[in-house]
Amino acid sequence: MSKRRVVLLPGDGIGPEVVEAARRVVEATGLPVEWVPMEIGAIAYEKYGDTLPADVLQEIRRCGVALKGPTTTPSGTGHTSANVRMRKELGLFANVRPVKSVPGLETPYGQTDLVIVRENTEDLYAGLENEIAPGVITSIKVITEVASRRIAKFAFEYAVRWNRKRVTAVHKANIMKKADGLFLECARQESLPYEGRVKFDDILVDALAMKLVTKPSQFDMLLLENLYGDIVSDLAAGLIGGLGLAPGANYGPECAVFEAIHGSAPDIAGKGIANPIAMILSAAMMCHHLGDVESYTRIRKSVRTITTADHELLTPDLGGKGTSRTLADAIVREVERRRREGDD
Repeated sequence: MSKRRVVLLPGDGIGPEVVEAARRVVEATGLPVEWVPMEIGAIAYEKYGDTLPADVLQEIRRCGVALKGPTTTPSGTGHTSANVRMRKELGLFANVRPVKSVPGLETPYGQTDLVIVRENTEDLYAGLENEIAPGVITSIKVITEVASRRIAKFAFEYAVRWNRKRVTAVHKANIMKKADGLFLECARQESLPYEGRVKFDDILVDALAMKLVTKPSQFDMLLLENLYGDIVSDLAAGLIGGLGLAPGANYGPECAVFEAIHGSAPDIAGKGIANPIAMILSAAMMCHHLGDVESYTRIRKSVRTITTADHELLTPDLGGKGTSRTLADAIVREVERRRREGDD
């Protein structure tokens, strides 16, 4: 198998630590990858005056795949989000965040197995804000038929491909009748070709929040606008033990970028205690995208083995005494063992 070139973006804060762990795990699978390290986020802003240099975008387009760490975005002031810009520039319209319980890390919510599909390019994240009078700001919510149909179709195609049985559209169409009403109607229309294969229903976003924390197992796949998807995916990560366990991916017509859903956590950066599991599971999704289903399966099984074997190995956020390095070492060894023994 020829080597696949993959852009490697360590990012800010704990990003370099968790990305390095994920890189080592991918290499342990034997998947032939040629890494192309580049910089984005706050570190790139300090060096080049831009959080997302043009050559990074060009290289991602050329390679078609990137493995990305979290980036830091100041609140209220400072530079714009590299994440939001990247999604717009590369047309990464679909954000996929699987939320699945990890054996050995059970929570009070029971077994959870959700897939969250989030529209990635518009809504309030369009960034159209104006001060119309002193102390009065408007922020425009943009919902289009093209983007709504596109993400809905993606969700139903994903459901068929991964044998999911139900897609639930999440909205607030009782209040935002035109904007969320359009999103809901587009989802309904796109569901029609999948009747008999994938069930479709819908729910108000506030009702969803309540039902997720009472019985998450009643949901299968959630289809959401950008802002709702951002919030609900973090809530859902809490159902399985936290952001350190939740992987993610961004898909577009030509490129895919894989990243954990957590932030850069500058308060623990450099301490060696960042949990790399979400980033490692994101890398597993990347392996699947590259056509290596065996490596995808081995990584996921290896993570499950380690989380059930010795809680002392786990990082402090999971109640253990391990470090980013020792946890990654254990997962690497397990992946290598499975590879030697042909266990996938």
